[in-house]
Amino acid sequence: MKRFLFLAFTVFAVTLLAQKAPPPAAAPRNAIGMEFVKISSGSFMMGCSSNDNACNPDENPRHRVQLTKNFEIGKFEVTQAQWVAVMKSNPSSNKGDSRPVETVSKLEAQEFVTKLNDMKDGYRYRLPTEAEWEYAARAGVDAPYSGTLNEVAWYSANSEDETHPVGQKSPNAWGLYDTQGNVREWVSDLYSANYYSNSPASDPPGATVGERGGRGGPGGPGGPGQGPGGRGGRGGPQGNNGPPPFPPLPPWPPPGASQQQQIDSLRAQVDALQQQLQQLRNQIQGGLPGRGGPGGPPGEFGVGPNGVPLDPLDGLPTGLPVVRGGGWDQSGPYQRVSARYSYYGPTLRISDIGFRVVREPVAQ
Repeated sequence: MKRFLFLAFTVFAVTLLAQKAPPPAAAPRNAIGMEFVKISSGSFMMGCSSNDNACNPDENPRHRVQLTKNFEIGKFEVTQAQWVAVMKSNPSSNKGDSRPVETVSKLEAQEFVTKLNDMKDGYRYRLPTEAEWEYAARAGVDAPYSGTLNEVAWYSANSEDETHPVGQKSPNAWGLYDTQGNVREWVSDLYSANYYSNSPASDPPGATVGERGGRGGPGGPGGPGQGPGGRGGRGGPQGNNGPPPFPPLPPWPPPGASQQQQIDSLRAQVDALQQQLQQLRNQIQGGLPGRGGPGGPPGEFGVGPNGVPLDPLDGLPTGLPVVRGGGWDQSGPYQRVSARYSYYGPTLRISDIGFRVVREPVAQ
């Protein structure tokens, strides 16, 4: 009898505690199901991680950055279902409602953000800055990767040459998924190869149009400087020194190289040719009135949708957009958390680039 009473009391007590215990905190989400992780303000060392020998010059100098405001960032990359709910179409190459949306340009990502803001749900949505992205992706870790690569990232060694539904890999220490691998992600910044040498110590916004760009992206099989991304920057020739010489094309892989090494080398070749094309554009534009990089007057640009500057030569959106995080089709070195990529023009669409968004209360 005593044993029965004891068991009955134990069951009653456990039931009572379960009723009073608060439910686990759910990630904040919006009307279309996007989940967000709250990130507190703080400081971190941005750029090349300690003891990382694969860094490109544009990942240096390693420098301390202070983020002065709290923000919420997407727990996952924006999915195709969320994109369709807002934009009513799906441009992705690898179809699947829970897979990240991709093959969207930076301008299209900004249009998505504008439509989110039109919902007026008490938050202001935007793309993260490059500093916010890296701060959240690192989650307090000073290492090339936020965890064991196979555990945190879909990349060329395990992706089977396609994207995967978001959230299947392990999150980083702050609960964010797929900050490395799956798809690379647009951020709000414009690119400059030497921006880390002169960026503000607090809340850096990225380079301005007219700053000289350069090669970006992580080191590939041929060593630092041969990764994808990193087109030549905007602006005319420096001073009276004339246009700089074209950078040499990277070498082809040696005989016996693996298929992935051959793919990476081919990408590096294409990137180098794109850089030469951009440099030709810079030289042509350098002779126009009001153009010029360092040593010349600021360029004169019109303004297009979402405040994006327009190139006076062709009337197209200009500026080198920045992409962070590695993609499903890239090998391990490209997944490093400090790796930066830049591409010519915010109208580019690629099947391994998507994005995630930041939101802040409207009152801020």
